[in-house]
Amino acid sequence: MPKHGASALDVGARDGHFSLLMAERFDNVTALDLSQPRITHPKINCVAGNTAALDFPDRCFDLVFCAEVLEHIPSPALERACTELARVCRSTLLIGVPFDQDIRVGRTTCSHCGQTNPPWGHVNRFDEARLANLFPSLHLAERSLIGSTRERTNALSTWLMDQAGNPYGTYSQDEPCVHCNHPLGQPAPRSFVQKLITKAAFLGQRLQRPFIAERANWIHLRFERAN
Repeated sequence: MPKHGASALDVGARDGHFSLLMAERFDNVTALDLSQPRITHPKINCVAGNTAALDFPDRCFDLVFCAEVLEHIPSPALERACTELARVCRSTLLIGVPFDQDIRVGRTTCSHCGQTNPPWGHVNRFDEARLANLFPSLHLAERSLIGSTRERTNALSTWLMDQAGNPYGTYSQDEPCVHCNHPLGQPAPRSFVQKLITKAAFLGQRLQRPFIAERANWIHLRFERAN
């Protein structure tokens, strides 16, 4: 993050953790989320807004910061959101997303509509190339990879877990079902057959584990505007 500047935008501000850090470096910080954040600080202006349709002039923020947001936005809104982030960026854009996440791991089954959901509402999978392609008007200046994991599954284990009702998914998440927008609820009780299917799914994952390469958990990219 730049050490100082006139204005910054925190996209997906939530409780304001990063907005408060930006307020130590920037004269004015705009904290934006779908619901208006509640952050009390003389330098921070809290607004409700949609990343895919930002109500700000072109190139009005020295820094645009967007972490743990893009993985939740389905296409074509994702492409519109990235265009908007680049449009309002005057100088620096910081992006943070899960790196090459296998969004089949930790899937849930909605108790309301019965549809399967990706973990934590992550509908997108990103690597460096895909992120760079989403911001063609900006120059990729720096990359940072954080953490490590070997978490992967396979098509057969994914199908088996779906048949078992995805009993070990991310049901503690705040994100609602991506299909019906209702809270996910808790997994339904499993039959004896579903318990056997669950064991088979875990066995399939265990057999592939020696062949899975370690990778980072998160990727952060710093883009700069060339002109």
